[in-house]
Amino acid sequence: MPVVDLGAVDRPLLTVLALVLVAFAAGWVDAVVGGGGLIQLPALLIGLPSSAPPASVLGTNKLSSVFGTAASSLTYAVRMRPDWRTVLPLVVAAAAGSAGGAELAKLLPKDAFTPIVLVALVGVGLYTWRRPQLGLTSARKHAGSAHYGRTAVIGLGVGAYDGFLGPGTGSFFVILLVSVLGYGFLEASAKAKIANLATNLSAITVFALHGSVLWTLGLMMGAANLLGGLLGARTALRHGNAFVRRVFLLVLAGLILKLGYDTVRQLS
Repeated sequence: MPVVDLGAVDRPLLTVLALVLVAFAAGWVDAVVGGGGLIQLPALLIGLPSSAPPASVLGTNKLSSVFGTAASSLTYAVRMRPDWRTVLPLVVAAAAGSAGGAELAKLLPKDAFTPIVLVALVGVGLYTWRRPQLGLTSARKHAGSAHYGRTAVIGLGVGAYDGFLGPGTGSFFVILLVSVLGYGFLEASAKAKIANLATNLSAITVFALHGSVLWTLGLMMGAANLLGGLLGARTALRHGNAFVRRVFLLVLAGLILKLGYDTVRQLS
């Protein structure tokens, strides 16, 4: 079987092609509801050799994701014209949190990825499922400094998670913007994408400085992720809040089942 030289590691051609296809799917999901990393990161953990450092897996995941995030962010910014007075504190705080989280990422044991994300996803899924009207309309909560302060706290907290661990960042941004600030799912997705772009760029900078990025693989997956991001953003804009909410719950359900299986297998 042909082998592809990825710099620090060599991988079979079929493995690389599979990772590229996964990156496309992750880009679509991430643009619609966030959480593409929950598809892409497990694929990288499976596709890369077990000797690959966790920081290199996370750094490569970030490099791939940033292309789709940039494409979907631009699409949302042009088509929806988000309120930049809300976006700015969200982005600045998220970038700062992401840089701090990335510095801590090298301390996280590889076996801890799945259980941490699984617990968080179950909580988000139950919260959203039990509130059928959540996010179907946009009714902004709070005003003035109370609104912008909460926006900054969301950015800082989710940004730190993104730099430290990463998968599900977009989903966490979306659900907090919907539940805490009152935005509809579509509007929250637009703001989440712009903030997620800032966290990805911030984290990539830290990972690159530590030499924790597989550049060849990350760029190949990034091209596919970009195409998926463009398609996903256009699909979300065409179908609106109800569609985004349904996809959000379907993605969470599938990922909870997958991560739950991985956790049980890991413990057995």
